[in-house]
Amino acid sequence: MQFSGPEPDRTLPACTGILLTNLGTPDSTSVGDVRRYLKEFLSDPRVIETPRLLWWLILNGVILRIRPARSAAAYRKVWTDQGSPLLFHTQAIAQKLQQTLTTATATPISVVTAMRYGQPSIADGLEQLRQQNARRIIVLPLYPQYSATTTASTFDEISRVLRNWRWLPELRFINHYFDSPDYINTLAKSIKSYWQEQGQPDKLLLSFHGIPQSYQDKGDPYGRECHTTAKLLAQALELTDDQWAISFQSRVGTQVWLKPYTDETLKQWGAEGVGRVDVACPGFPADCLETIEEIGEENRDYFLEAGGKAYRYIPSLNSSDDHIDALTRIAKRHLWNDM
Repeated sequence: MQFSGPEPDRTLPACTGILLTNLGTPDSTSVGDVRRYLKEFLSDPRVIETPRLLWWLILNGVILRIRPARSAAAYRKVWTDQGSPLLFHTQAIAQKLQQTLTTATATPISVVTAMRYGQPSIADGLEQLRQQNARRIIVLPLYPQYSATTTASTFDEISRVLRNWRWLPELRFINHYFDSPDYINTLAKSIKSYWQEQGQPDKLLLSFHGIPQSYQDKGDPYGRECHTTAKLLAQALELTDDQWAISFQSRVGTQVWLKPYTDETLKQWGAEGVGRVDVACPGFPADCLETIEEIGEENRDYFLEAGGKAYRYIPSLNSSDDHIDALTRIAKRHLWNDM
Protein backbone atom coordinates (compact mmCIF):
# COMPACT_ATOMS: atom_id res chain seq x y z
CA MET A 1 0.00 0.00 0.00
CA GLN A 2 1.22 3.48 -0.88
CA PHE A 3 0.55 6.17 1.72
CA SER A 4 0.14 9.77 0.58
CA GLY A 5 0.59 13.14 2.20
CA PRO A 6 3.23 14.39 4.63
CA GLU A 7 2.53 16.03 7.97
CA PRO A 8 1.16 19.57 7.52
CA ASP A 9 3.66 22.40 7.41
CA ARG A 10 3.45 23.90 10.89
CA THR A 11 4.82 27.21 9.62
CA LEU A 12 1.72 27.74 7.45
CA PRO A 13 -1.73 28.91 8.70
CA ALA A 14 -3.94 26.03 9.82
CA CYS A 15 -7.71 25.73 9.68
CA THR A 16 -10.52 23.54 10.90
CA GLY A 17 -12.28 21.80 8.04
CA ILE A 18 -16.00 21.12 7.83
CA LEU A 19 -16.80 18.33 5.39
CA LEU A 20 -20.48 18.85 4.55
CA THR A 21 -21.73 15.66 2.96
CA ASN A 22 -24.90 14.53 1.24
CA LEU A 23 -26.06 11.43 -0.62
CA GLY A 24 -25.12 12.34 -4.18
CA THR A 25 -26.43 12.83 -7.67
CA PRO A 26 -25.69 11.85 -11.27
CA ASP A 27 -23.45 14.20 -13.24
CA SER A 28 -26.25 14.71 -15.78
CA THR A 29 -29.59 13.29 -16.81
CA SER A 30 -28.08 11.03 -19.47
CA VAL A 31 -28.85 7.34 -19.05
CA GLY A 32 -25.13 6.55 -18.90
CA ASP A 33 -24.45 9.00 -16.07
CA VAL A 34 -27.51 7.82 -14.16
CA ARG A 35 -26.43 4.20 -14.60
CA ARG A 36 -22.96 4.94 -13.21
CA TYR A 37 -24.47 6.74 -10.24
CA LEU A 38 -26.97 3.99 -9.50
CA LYS A 39 -24.29 1.31 -9.79
CA GLU A 40 -22.11 3.04 -7.20
CA PHE A 41 -25.07 3.70 -4.91
CA LEU A 42 -26.68 0.27 -5.15
CA SER A 43 -23.36 -1.56 -4.86
CA ASP A 44 -22.90 -0.25 -1.33
CA PRO A 45 -23.41 -3.15 1.13
CA ARG A 46 -24.70 -0.63 3.68
CA VAL A 47 -27.58 0.19 1.32
CA ILE A 48 -28.34 -3.32 0.11
CA GLU A 49 -27.60 -6.09 2.59
CA THR A 50 -28.39 -8.96 0.20
CA PRO A 51 -25.50 -11.48 -0.13
CA ARG A 52 -22.98 -9.98 -2.52
CA LEU A 53 -22.92 -12.58 -5.30
CA LEU A 54 -26.70 -12.80 -5.48
CA TRP A 55 -27.04 -9.02 -5.42
CA TRP A 56 -24.35 -8.58 -8.11
CA LEU A 57 -26.35 -10.82 -10.42
CA ILE A 58 -29.61 -8.97 -9.70
CA LEU A 59 -28.04 -5.52 -9.97
CA ASN A 60 -26.09 -6.06 -13.16
CA GLY A 61 -28.43 -8.54 -14.79
CA VAL A 62 -31.74 -6.80 -14.13
CA ILE A 63 -31.78 -3.46 -12.30
CA LEU A 64 -29.06 -1.63 -14.24
CA ARG A 65 -30.67 -2.72 -17.49
CA ILE A 66 -34.07 -1.25 -16.60
CA ARG A 67 -33.90 1.39 -13.89
CA PRO A 68 -31.39 3.92 -15.35
CA ALA A 69 -33.73 4.99 -18.17
CA ARG A 70 -36.65 5.42 -15.77
CA SER A 71 -34.54 7.32 -13.24
CA ALA A 72 -33.05 9.52 -15.98
CA ALA A 73 -36.57 10.53 -17.04
CA ALA A 74 -37.39 11.46 -13.44
CA TYR A 75 -34.17 13.47 -13.06
CA ARG A 76 -35.01 15.45 -16.21
CA LYS A 77 -38.17 16.68 -14.47
CA VAL A 78 -36.19 18.31 -11.65
CA TRP A 79 -32.93 19.30 -13.39
CA THR A 80 -32.37 23.04 -13.69
CA ASP A 81 -29.96 25.42 -15.40
CA GLN A 82 -27.86 25.10 -12.23
CA GLY A 83 -27.85 21.33 -12.56
CA SER A 84 -28.89 18.87 -9.87
CA PRO A 85 -31.04 20.47 -7.13
CA LEU A 86 -29.41 18.34 -4.45
CA LEU A 87 -25.94 19.46 -5.48
CA PHE A 88 -26.56 23.19 -5.88
CA HIS A 89 -28.63 23.39 -2.67
CA THR A 90 -25.89 21.58 -0.74
CA GLN A 91 -23.22 23.83 -2.23
CA ALA A 92 -25.26 26.91 -1.32
CA ILE A 93 -25.58 25.63 2.24
CA ALA A 94 -21.81 25.12 2.40
CA GLN A 95 -21.06 28.60 1.10
CA LYS A 96 -23.33 30.28 3.64
CA LEU A 97 -22.11 28.04 6.45
CA GLN A 98 -18.57 29.11 5.62
CA GLN A 99 -19.58 32.73 6.04
CA THR A 100 -21.45 32.32 9.32
CA LEU A 101 -18.84 30.09 10.96
CA THR A 102 -16.05 32.42 9.91
CA THR A 103 -17.93 35.31 11.53
CA ALA A 104 -18.98 33.37 14.63
CA THR A 105 -15.64 31.79 15.58
CA ALA A 106 -12.06 32.83 16.07
CA THR A 107 -10.86 29.62 14.41
CA PRO A 108 -10.13 29.73 10.65
CA ILE A 109 -12.78 27.57 8.99
CA SER A 110 -13.00 25.89 5.59
CA VAL A 111 -16.33 24.31 4.58
CA VAL A 112 -16.18 21.84 1.70
CA THR A 113 -19.00 19.92 -0.02
CA ALA A 114 -18.72 16.20 -0.73
CA MET A 115 -21.12 13.52 -1.96
CA ARG A 116 -21.16 9.92 -0.81
CA TYR A 117 -21.85 8.80 -4.38
CA GLY A 118 -20.90 10.74 -7.50
CA GLN A 119 -19.12 14.08 -7.61
CA PRO A 120 -17.64 15.94 -5.82
CA SER A 121 -16.48 12.80 -4.06
CA ILE A 122 -15.55 12.40 -0.41
CA ALA A 123 -11.99 11.69 -1.50
CA ASP A 124 -11.88 15.00 -3.39
CA GLY A 125 -13.39 16.88 -0.44
CA LEU A 126 -10.87 15.48 2.01
CA GLU A 127 -8.00 16.23 -0.35
CA GLN A 128 -9.23 19.81 -0.72
CA LEU A 129 -9.20 20.20 3.05
CA ARG A 130 -5.73 18.70 3.25
CA GLN A 131 -4.48 21.21 0.67
CA GLN A 132 -5.96 23.97 2.84
CA ASN A 133 -3.96 22.69 5.84
CA ALA A 134 -6.98 21.48 7.78
CA ARG A 135 -5.46 19.80 10.82
CA ARG A 136 -8.87 19.10 12.31
CA ILE A 137 -11.94 18.00 10.38
CA ILE A 138 -15.59 17.88 11.44
CA VAL A 139 -17.78 15.69 9.25
CA LEU A 140 -21.35 16.98 9.04
CA PRO A 141 -23.60 14.69 6.99
CA LEU A 142 -26.89 16.34 6.03
CA TYR A 143 -28.79 13.41 7.52
CA PRO A 144 -30.65 14.61 10.62
CA GLN A 145 -31.65 11.04 11.47
CA TYR A 146 -28.95 8.37 11.73
CA SER A 147 -29.09 5.26 9.58
CA ALA A 148 -26.47 2.70 8.71
CA THR A 149 -27.57 3.14 5.09
CA THR A 150 -26.56 6.82 5.04
CA THR A 151 -24.55 8.09 8.00
CA ALA A 152 -22.55 4.92 8.58
CA SER A 153 -21.90 4.55 4.86
CA THR A 154 -20.42 8.06 4.85
CA PHE A 155 -18.14 7.07 7.73
CA ASP A 156 -17.11 3.93 5.81
CA GLU A 157 -16.01 5.98 2.82
CA ILE A 158 -14.14 8.52 4.92
CA SER A 159 -12.34 5.67 6.67
CA ARG A 160 -11.49 4.07 3.33
CA VAL A 161 -9.97 7.28 2.03
CA LEU A 162 -8.04 8.11 5.19
CA ARG A 163 -6.64 4.59 5.29
CA ASN A 164 -4.28 5.72 2.54
CA TRP A 165 -3.13 8.94 4.23
CA ARG A 166 0.22 8.93 5.98
CA TRP A 167 -0.69 11.80 8.34
CA LEU A 168 -4.23 11.85 9.75
CA PRO A 169 -6.07 14.95 10.99
CA GLU A 170 -8.08 14.97 14.19
CA LEU A 171 -11.56 13.91 13.25
CA ARG A 172 -15.04 14.46 14.67
CA PHE A 173 -18.18 12.99 13.19
CA ILE A 174 -21.66 14.43 13.77
CA ASN A 175 -23.78 11.32 13.39
CA HIS A 176 -27.24 12.86 13.88
CA TYR A 177 -29.20 15.89 15.09
CA PHE A 178 -32.74 14.52 14.89
CA ASP A 179 -33.83 16.02 18.22
CA SER A 180 -31.73 19.18 18.22
CA PRO A 181 -33.87 22.14 19.34
CA ASP A 182 -32.13 24.25 16.69
CA TYR A 183 -33.23 21.84 13.98
CA ILE A 184 -36.76 21.30 15.29
CA ASN A 185 -37.43 25.02 15.85
CA THR A 186 -36.13 25.88 12.39
CA LEU A 187 -38.43 23.31 10.79
CA ALA A 188 -41.38 24.62 12.80
CA LYS A 189 -40.64 28.23 11.88
CA SER A 190 -40.43 27.33 8.19
CA ILE A 191 -43.78 25.53 8.23
CA LYS A 192 -45.47 28.26 10.25
CA SER A 193 -44.18 30.87 7.80
CA TYR A 194 -45.57 28.84 4.91
CA TRP A 195 -48.95 28.59 6.60
CA GLN A 196 -49.04 32.31 7.34
CA GLU A 197 -48.83 32.92 3.60
CA GLN A 198 -50.84 29.96 2.28
CA GLY A 199 -53.18 28.99 5.10
CA GLN A 200 -53.18 25.87 7.28
CA PRO A 201 -54.28 22.52 5.79
CA ASP A 202 -56.67 19.91 7.13
CA LYS A 203 -53.73 17.57 7.70
CA LEU A 204 -49.95 17.74 7.67
CA LEU A 205 -48.03 14.65 6.55
CA LEU A 206 -44.39 14.35 7.65
CA SER A 207 -42.76 12.06 5.12
CA PHE A 208 -39.33 10.49 5.67
CA HIS A 209 -37.27 8.31 3.37
CA GLY A 210 -37.88 4.67 4.19
CA ILE A 211 -35.58 1.75 4.92
CA PRO A 212 -36.39 -1.97 4.96
CA GLN A 213 -38.14 -3.06 8.16
CA SER A 214 -35.52 -5.79 8.54
CA TYR A 215 -32.79 -3.16 8.99
CA GLN A 216 -34.67 -1.67 11.93
CA ASP A 217 -35.28 -5.15 13.34
CA LYS A 218 -31.49 -5.65 13.33
CA GLY A 219 -30.94 -2.48 15.35
CA ASP A 220 -30.91 0.50 12.98
CA PRO A 221 -32.30 3.45 15.04
CA TYR A 222 -33.49 5.39 11.99
CA GLY A 223 -37.22 4.75 12.38
CA ARG A 224 -37.20 5.66 16.06
CA GLU A 225 -35.34 8.89 15.35
CA CYS A 226 -37.80 9.81 12.59
CA HIS A 227 -40.73 9.30 14.97
CA THR A 228 -39.01 11.46 17.59
CA THR A 229 -38.41 14.24 15.06
CA ALA A 230 -42.02 14.10 13.91
CA LYS A 231 -43.44 14.22 17.45
CA LEU A 232 -41.20 17.11 18.49
CA LEU A 233 -42.10 19.02 15.33
CA ALA A 234 -45.83 18.44 15.83
CA GLN A 235 -45.50 19.71 19.40
CA ALA A 236 -43.64 22.81 18.23
CA LEU A 237 -46.43 23.42 15.70
CA GLU A 238 -49.05 22.87 18.46
CA LEU A 239 -50.89 20.27 16.37
CA THR A 240 -53.40 17.82 17.77
CA ASP A 241 -52.99 14.11 17.00
CA ASP A 242 -55.64 14.21 14.26
CA GLN A 243 -53.95 17.10 12.45
CA TRP A 244 -50.75 15.31 11.46
CA ALA A 245 -49.23 11.92 10.67
CA ILE A 246 -45.86 10.36 9.86
CA SER A 247 -45.09 8.23 6.81
CA PHE A 248 -42.18 6.72 4.87
CA GLN A 249 -41.54 7.08 1.15
CA SER A 250 -39.27 5.79 -1.64
CA ARG A 251 -39.63 2.06 -1.01
CA VAL A 252 -38.50 -0.35 -3.72
CA GLY A 253 -38.71 -4.09 -4.18
CA THR A 254 -41.09 -6.54 -2.55
CA GLN A 255 -39.84 -6.64 1.03
CA VAL A 256 -41.59 -4.77 3.85
CA TRP A 257 -40.27 -1.27 4.55
CA LEU A 258 -41.01 1.05 7.44
CA LYS A 259 -44.71 1.82 7.64
CA PRO A 260 -47.02 3.60 7.13
CA TYR A 261 -46.18 4.22 3.48
CA THR A 262 -46.53 7.77 2.13
CA ASP A 263 -48.36 6.84 -1.08
CA GLU A 264 -50.85 4.56 0.68
CA THR A 265 -51.52 7.16 3.38
CA LEU A 266 -52.29 9.84 0.81
CA LYS A 267 -54.54 7.53 -1.20
CA GLN A 268 -56.44 6.66 1.97
CA TRP A 269 -56.81 10.30 2.97
CA GLY A 270 -58.09 11.20 -0.47
CA ALA A 271 -60.64 8.39 -0.37
CA GLU A 272 -61.75 9.43 3.13
CA GLY A 273 -62.53 12.94 1.95
CA VAL A 274 -59.61 14.84 3.47
CA GLY A 275 -59.77 18.09 1.55
CA ARG A 276 -56.42 19.77 1.87
CA VAL A 277 -53.06 18.22 2.68
CA ASP A 278 -49.58 19.68 3.11
CA VAL A 279 -46.53 17.41 3.01
CA ALA A 280 -43.14 18.26 4.54
CA CYS A 281 -40.00 16.11 4.51
CA PRO A 282 -38.01 16.74 7.73
CA GLY A 283 -35.36 14.18 6.81
CA PHE A 284 -34.34 16.06 3.65
CA PRO A 285 -32.49 19.31 4.52
CA ALA A 286 -32.01 19.98 0.79
CA ASP A 287 -34.58 19.50 -1.95
CA CYS A 288 -33.84 16.71 -4.39
CA LEU A 289 -35.49 14.17 -6.68
CA GLU A 290 -37.30 12.50 -3.78
CA THR A 291 -38.91 15.73 -2.60
CA ILE A 292 -39.49 17.66 -5.83
CA GLU A 293 -40.65 14.83 -8.08
CA GLU A 294 -41.75 11.99 -5.80
CA ILE A 295 -43.50 14.13 -3.18
CA GLY A 296 -44.23 17.26 -5.19
CA GLU A 297 -45.69 15.48 -8.23
CA GLU A 298 -46.13 11.71 -7.98
CA ASN A 299 -47.74 11.60 -4.54
CA ARG A 300 -49.78 14.72 -5.27
CA ASP A 301 -51.40 12.81 -8.12
CA TYR A 302 -52.14 9.84 -5.85
CA PHE A 303 -53.96 12.08 -3.39
CA LEU A 304 -55.95 14.06 -5.94
CA GLU A 305 -56.92 11.00 -7.98
CA ALA A 306 -58.21 9.34 -4.79
CA GLY A 307 -60.54 12.28 -4.12
CA GLY A 308 -58.42 14.87 -2.33
CA LYS A 309 -59.08 18.53 -3.14
CA ALA A 310 -55.80 20.39 -2.60
CA TYR A 311 -52.20 19.27 -2.10
CA ARG A 312 -49.02 21.23 -1.42
CA TYR A 313 -45.42 20.29 -0.80
CA ILE A 314 -43.64 22.54 1.71
CA PRO A 315 -40.05 23.01 0.44
CA SER A 316 -37.03 21.81 2.39
CA LEU A 317 -34.98 24.25 4.44
CA ASN A 318 -32.27 24.44 1.76
CA SER A 319 -29.98 27.46 2.22
CA SER A 320 -32.46 29.62 4.13
CA ASP A 321 -30.90 31.90 6.73
CA ASP A 322 -32.66 30.09 9.58
CA HIS A 323 -31.33 26.73 8.39
CA ILE A 324 -27.80 28.10 8.15
CA ASP A 325 -28.07 29.55 11.65
CA ALA A 326 -29.22 26.16 12.99
CA LEU A 327 -26.38 24.29 11.27
CA THR A 328 -23.92 26.90 12.52
CA ARG A 329 -24.98 26.28 16.11
CA ILE A 330 -24.85 22.51 15.61
CA ALA A 331 -21.35 22.70 14.10
CA LYS A 332 -20.06 25.11 16.76
CA ARG A 333 -20.83 22.61 19.49
CA HIS A 334 -18.24 20.32 17.90
CA LEU A 335 -15.49 22.87 17.31
CA TRP A 336 -12.26 22.60 19.27
CA ASN A 337 -11.45 25.46 21.63
CA ASP A 338 -7.85 25.74 20.55
CA MET A 339 -5.64 25.01 17.58
